[in-house]
Amino acid sequence: MVEQAAADAQRQTVQRPNASRLRREATPLRLLPYLIIAAILVLNTATTHDEVFTPLLAAAPALAGIGTNQVWRPITAGSIAACALLAQHASHPSPEDVTQLFVIVGLTFASAAAVTLWDRQQRELDVVRAIAEAAQRVVLRPVPSKVGPLRVAVSYRAATKGASIGGDVYDVARTPYGVCVLLGDVCGKGLTAVRTGADVLGAFRELSRSERDLASLAARLDLTVSHSVGDGRTQEGMAAFVTAVLLRVPDGGREAELVNCGHPSPMLLKDGRAMSVDPPRTAPPLGLLDLSEGAYRVDKVPFDSGDTLLLYTDGVSETRDGAGTFYPLAERLPRLSTTDPQALLDALGAELGAYARPGPSDDAAMLALRRR
Repeated sequence: MVEQAAADAQRQTVQRPNASRLRREATPLRLLPYLIIAAILVLNTATTHDEVFTPLLAAAPALAGIGTNQVWRPITAGSIAACALLAQHASHPSPEDVTQLFVIVGLTFASAAAVTLWDRQQRELDVVRAIAEAAQRVVLRPVPSKVGPLRVAVSYRAATKGASIGGDVYDVARTPYGVCVLLGDVCGKGLTAVRTGADVLGAFRELSRSERDLASLAARLDLTVSHSVGDGRTQEGMAAFVTAVLLRVPDGGREAELVNCGHPSPMLLKDGRAMSVDPPRTAPPLGLLDLSEGAYRVDKVPFDSGDTLLLYTDGVSETRDGAGTFYPLAERLPRLSTTDPQALLDALGAELGAYARPGPSDDAAMLALRRR
């Protein structure tokens, strides 16, 4: 499935021109080389010191190659610059003119080669991004807006502009025991983190429907992470693990079951107040259960009709402003509270974007659950 989606994305990328590249080509920068040539010709005509301005003709092909994927632009600018040089000094050529002509020709070919290389790299980057987006859509499936007794909304913000794939994972599954929810953050970056995240999601989708006990489900996911990372180390030499929150909401009742595996505590919005759902006991992240000699335990969380639970990764809680102050989530969240989970995440995402300075430093995933 991933291979087919990646192939489709690659075909679409090759057939569709890069919009940002076309916008760059439409800027007035394209006219600058020819304005320089015209200005030099005017200055040479108005003064007897043409040796001062003529060498600047070599700048025309170099400038023409900026922000374009069309190799004919620097070649055209270089040809016009060379013709202008020959026309100016045709009646009294000098050795300096020959040197300047070679400089113009050399810069023209260098600029054309740079444009060709840049265009090739952009095409390869477009294909890689399209494949990454296709893989992300396969790994992180769309979450339905209504599941059992819940209204659900999800939001993902990449720290790197243009990126759409990372180590934050989430899913919502309808099971015989209620609605089961997972939100996790994989330690590490790159393809290793993506692979581990995909393994965790695959195991969750299968085991959540067969494991009645949420603590047992967490222990099975811990084994999945341990097997996925192999030697238990990331490429940076750190212990590999996944912080995660597992939540199960039965169809009836006024409580939910929660297992927190070393993850930031969820926030409960109830009666206009925001409360941090802190576990009474610490539990290790997935993949580190054997090292800690601990165990996962299920905690009961009050979750009545009209309540909202916000699950999030540390990219939210560790958002900093210019002074290095963390975003005050518990303080700000009640002001944003709405009856619509998606509207809540939209408002929170806008606040985080405005608060982060100089910009987001980590990926941020959020999952809002409102009990109907």
